[in-house]
Amino acid sequence: MPATEFAFKVTNCRNLGRIENMGRETGKPDNKQSVTARTTFRSATGSTQDGGPLALNRPAQDQIRPWVSRAMVAYAYERENQTIYGQLCNDSAYLRCAVGVDWTAGTADGPMALRDETFLCGQHSSVMPLRYSGGIKVAGLMLKPGALRALFGVDDASMTDRIMRIADAGVPDKEVTGLFNLELEPAEWLAAIEGWLAEYVTRRGIEPPEPLAQAIELQAFADPNRLMSDFAEEQGVSTRTVERVAKRDFGLTPKQIMRRARILDVAAQLCGVADEAEEEEFLLRFFDQAHQIREFHTFFKVTPGEFQAKRSDLLTLSLEVRQARRLELLNRIRPGAVRPWMQRTLMDAAE
Repeated sequence: MPATEFAFKVTNCRNLGRIENMGRETGKPDNKQSVTARTTFRSATGSTQDGGPLALNRPAQDQIRPWVSRAMVAYAYERENQTIYGQLCNDSAYLRCAVGVDWTAGTADGPMALRDETFLCGQHSSVMPLRYSGGIKVAGLMLKPGALRALFGVDDASMTDRIMRIADAGVPDKEVTGLFNLELEPAEWLAAIEGWLAEYVTRRGIEPPEPLAQAIELQAFADPNRLMSDFAEEQGVSTRTVERVAKRDFGLTPKQIMRRARILDVAAQLCGVADEAEEEEFLLRFFDQAHQIREFHTFFKVTPGEFQAKRSDLLTLSLEVRQARRLELLNRIRPGAVRPWMQRTLMDAAE
């Protein structure tokens, strides 16, 4: 494949709303970026109702829970030799290990090629492009706000829309990537990574990140329309303190954090990985439909209808992990319980 087919640039790195594909020299239309994985992969870690791959995801092991909010692993095997153009958008930082597959991820610094290595991903301020081939084989730990700094001495704010190889954070890559072997089941690989981090924090005596940042995140899950002045009063701090902690541990202002939460909830609904009972609540967070479409387009560069028609399966997988954690944190489902969007699939299977 010519390099120009996936050469893309990011204009205005501080506001990554404008991602331009520069592959027009190939003569292919822009919608080629949306080649879907739904008919291409066989997933070993779960699937959506229409066959898209999902991750095995659950709360992190107790020993690392002060720093890690969720653990996930996804295996999906290719049925055809195909390059998939998808998207990523995470409202949490991640430690990820990807093996046996080729990724080229969009970042604030340009495209980054990744294979058989472990890397740290900052939070996203906007959707980012991703090209991948060879299937999906990735294990990850979703980090709490401020955990990048606590664990690896990496400033969370500086990592917004960026990826760093773990070796560049002072951890030999083989310590983590070397935990993978072909004999392991997905859950065993994930447990091995969790075990490594548990030993790492014990050996280094690492303190957990600040609780206020986690309270900001919980507020974004519960009610992103709440006034920050009311939130600050409840927490017993000033609004300036909330703003300082948000910028430090999220790389975004409180307003941007809440705005992103509203949009990601709508995106999850469109992808079929949200509780249908919350649909009206999600819609009422916007002044009207025009407001919702405008906000959605600012974040994803497409309308909600276009997003749903051409949705990225890897993004759907990521949003499902987020929604599962969100509902558990809000005590709407128990850890390990059947999630609302899975109930229809189970009923169909039983018929």
